[in-house]
Amino acid sequence: MKAWQVEAWGEPSSLKVGHPEEPVIAAGQVRIRHQAAGLNFFDLLQVRGQYQIKPPFPFTPGAECAGVVEAVGEGVTTYGVGDRVMALCLQNGFAEASSVPVTHVFPLPEAWSFAEGAAFPIVYHTGWYALHRRARLMAGETLLVHAGASGVGMAAIQLGKAMGARVIATASTEAKREFAASVGADEVIDYSVPSWPDEVKRLTGGRGANVIYDPVGGDAFDLSTKCIAAEGRLLVIGFASGRIPSIAANRILIKNFDVVGAVWGAYALPRPGYLAEAQAAISAFDLKPRLLHSYPFDELVQALEALDQRRVIGKAVLLHS
Repeated sequence: MKAWQVEAWGEPSSLKVGHPEEPVIAAGQVRIRHQAAGLNFFDLLQVRGQYQIKPPFPFTPGAECAGVVEAVGEGVTTYGVGDRVMALCLQNGFAEASSVPVTHVFPLPEAWSFAEGAAFPIVYHTGWYALHRRARLMAGETLLVHAGASGVGMAAIQLGKAMGARVIATASTEAKREFAASVGADEVIDYSVPSWPDEVKRLTGGRGANVIYDPVGGDAFDLSTKCIAAEGRLLVIGFASGRIPSIAANRILIKNFDVVGAVWGAYALPRPGYLAEAQAAISAFDLKPRLLHSYPFDELVQALEALDQRRVIGKAVLLHS
């Protein structure tokens, strides 16, 4: 089996193709022959040793995949050999196959490609957990989504609209703003301009955004505190800017807003049944990822470098065939 492997912390160029053993299948698991794998910003962090989860060397990154079930473990009755599925493999997505707990596997809609399936699980489950459980977004509220042309931004925009919110998205280029609008944002603004919080306030009649979805951190977080509504919820999703921000507690007190952490995996993975429950809720909205970038298996390094250089719009996937 071919697999991209991390043998030491480094840049994407340090990744090497190895030939580990085929994954063993245990009770309660399915083995999936991959057709596509999703790319996420935290893949870069994991390659560099900057992610909170540090597997022993050598390991294969890639947290989500889509493919065909080629074997089922003892006790598995929901899937059979030949079924098309998408899955939260959590590791080994950038290999040709993985063994995954059946609770982490979802049917691939008939009309979807494997690439679309691989682009779905991480960003949509993260968005649902953050907006539904952590922020308790309500219909009629205003949702501000930073990095609206990223994979996590795309999913948050679509979910926010489906939940009945008015969505304002930020993005740094015209092409990215056009993309954010195309996936449902009601308004798009340029957050490379330091005065962007004034535009948010103008668009909301001075009230500010009720919920702010922030996968960027850094300056985006700092300035978000200037345009959040009273009793608003500022969701901390990640730190793609590279700077982990801090905040003086008096600002939270004076404006009566919440700063809310949203680590999807820490909540979802230890709770049997939650992933299926969340998948059912998300699927009811009939949402679908938008793909503008796909890369052959042999071009993983170039794909991760494009992600690092902010050249990816929407979601990027690695194709195994």
